Amino acid sequence: MVMIVCKFGGTSVASAEQIQKVANIVKSNPARKIVAVSAPGKRSGDDIKVTDLLINLAMAALKNEEIEEKLQIVVNRFMVIADGLELDHTICDVIAEDLRERVQDDKSNKELFIDSIKAAGEDNNAKLIAAYFNSIGLPARYVSPKDGLVVNDLPERTYALPEAYVNLAPLKYTKEIIVFPGFFGYTKAGILRTFDRGGSDITGSILAAAVEAELYENFTDVDCVFSANPKVVNDPVEIKEITYREMRELSYAGFSVFHDEALMPVYKIGVPVNIKNTNNPSAPGTRIVPRRSVTGRPVTGISADSGFSTLYVSKYLMNREVGFGRKLLQILEDENISYEHTPSGLDDISVIMRSNQITLENEERILARVKNELNADDVQMRHGFSMIVIVGEGMRNNTGLAARAATAISKTGANIEMINQGSSEVSLVFGVLQEYENQILQALYGEFFAHVRV
Repeated sequence: MVMIVCKFGGTSVASAEQIQKVANIVKSNPARKIVAVSAPGKRSGDDIKVTDLLINLAMAALKNEEIEEKLQIVVNRFMVIADGLELDHTICDVIAEDLRERVQDDKSNKELFIDSIKAAGEDNNAKLIAAYFNSIGLPARYVSPKDGLVVNDLPERTYALPEAYVNLAPLKYTKEIIVFPGFFGYTKAGILRTFDRGGSDITGSILAAAVEAELYENFTDVDCVFSANPKVVNDPVEIKEITYREMRELSYAGFSVFHDEALMPVYKIGVPVNIKNTNNPSAPGTRIVPRRSVTGRPVTGISADSGFSTLYVSKYLMNREVGFGRKLLQILEDENISYEHTPSGLDDISVIMRSNQITLENEERILARVKNELNADDVQMRHGFSMIVIVGEGMRNNTGLAARAATAISKTGANIEMINQGSSEVSLVFGVLQEYENQILQALYGEFFAHVRV
């Protein structure tokens, strides 16, 4: 039996009207048997996502403030959706009771408490959508991540354990439509943990891999993936087909259409992904595949992301000192900090990391430890960087591409702080000051995509 897993993002399930579109999409293809859903997103530009409303509720509960008004705002949001779908308010009573139970949970670990409150958006939206499907004659069943999506324990970032795939595999035999909340799972001890924001993509990917789906459809609010951010570049080229590797590189550096960690489960078993538009489901979208034919154009896409910091370390004869790099990275590991790139020279090394991991306190500790324990000559932490990533399977063995990129960047007046090319040669990364990000993105797009339409 052909099996398609589809995930619908926040804007796709933000209102009754949008959820009706979801139902029509699911009905139009009997192979769409598993549906992963996000929490209701923004209905308009000035709206507030349900997840943000839930974070406000969680913070108020942690401060022992009055929570009833904030709780009711969330319930009312679901009530508006239920009314629009002509559901009775029984489902809203279920949602209200669920929220009241969550805010009474153990608050000793703030992170886990906030996770539990945030996850109420996806969890309760899945219950509501399953109820709606059944009300229109579309047999459906809500399934909780507690019934199989097993994740790791703290302090590592959340990921599915191997047994999650075994537990979820029987869903492939379902006769009814499974409605599964995205964004979270449970540890073996029954503790709820969320994936990173945007993690409903990850849930959908885990489900697709577990049931060995023929296709994973990721529905969002754009027709396809573009070769550059359309908010920065005018009328960018549409990408019809892209490899897992290319998409991973682009998602890492700011392509918000698809969560960058969501590719791993489907990549491992080769399930193709199709990014489609809930508001225009007939559009072919963008397919993410294991391999594709390489066209004459070497660059597939260009992306940019800000919010990076650089730890610069210099020490004479560093290259002769066995274990220097390991000791440096151990200091970061002790602070539970992950790194992105480590460009180096003979006597110096830079470690590039996400700035949101750095605080005044851990920065001081890191600088002091590197200076004292590694006897470094110079240690600095610099902030305010962007990573510009040029990606393309056709970049391998393409002479002069780095020079073309560097020349285009130089014309903006920006200085290149770092250059890094992965060993796979499908990406080229430039570190620049973030105030130049948009100018550089436009310049690089002009260099590699000017007058190109596909």
